Amino acid sequence: MAKLGKRTKSARLAFAGKDNISLEDAVSLIKANATAKFDETIEIAMNLGVDPRHADQMVRGVVTLPNGTGKTVRVAVFARGPKADEATAAGADIVGAEDLMEAIQGGKIDFDRCIATPDMMPIVGRLGKILGPRNLMPNPKVGTVTMDVATAVANAKGGEVQFKAEKAGVVHAGVGKASFDAAQLAENIRAFVDAVAKAKPAGAKGAYLKRINLSSTMGPGVSVSVDSAASAV
Repeated sequence: MAKLGKRTKSARLAFAGKDNISLEDAVSLIKANATAKFDETIEIAMNLGVDPRHADQMVRGVVTLPNGTGKTVRVAVFARGPKADEATAAGADIVGAEDLMEAIQGGKIDFDRCIATPDMMPIVGRLGKILGPRNLMPNPKVGTVTMDVATAVANAKGGEVQFKAEKAGVVHAGVGKASFDAAQLAENIRAFVDAVAKAKPAGAKGAYLKRINLSSTMGPGVSVSVDSAASAV
């Protein structure tokens, strides 16, 4: 059995016996134990009462966190002509068409968000097997297939977070950094939880928000009271 370090032992001791606590208590606990040598990401995982294998139970959406994510987001845009110029002016890191497609096919994926104008989708569609599993495929439902590329780029860089339920009905995302103050993290988390709550699909039966767990990149997780974390629903 691997020997636990002092930091890990200390964190586990601090988290012992903590379960279904208030959001504010959870944030304070996680911040106090995020002691890695880098600014850890605060991560949320939500267990939902859905089976995403059924089309009417898929959960997907987007939310702009009020205090941003604390992460530098690299944005790629598929566009031509004036729309390509708009994307560049808005701060897109990579802009292209067939050349960008070829780079991705060659294994070069150095971006966190992919946006496309509608006329580019025949090209982007060829990349489905590459971008899809990485949750990078542009989709009109979350505003990444659009003619308003400038706004899409600004949103992506300004704290917008996409979410999608995985096979087990779990949604997870980064909702800030350990360096954020407690109030900023709590506000971000409630915004995210409320967005997921409002995305409840028609086919969901019974309890929808079943469990919420928070953790830092290198720290243990703690469960949070659903009522404490959901402000609008």
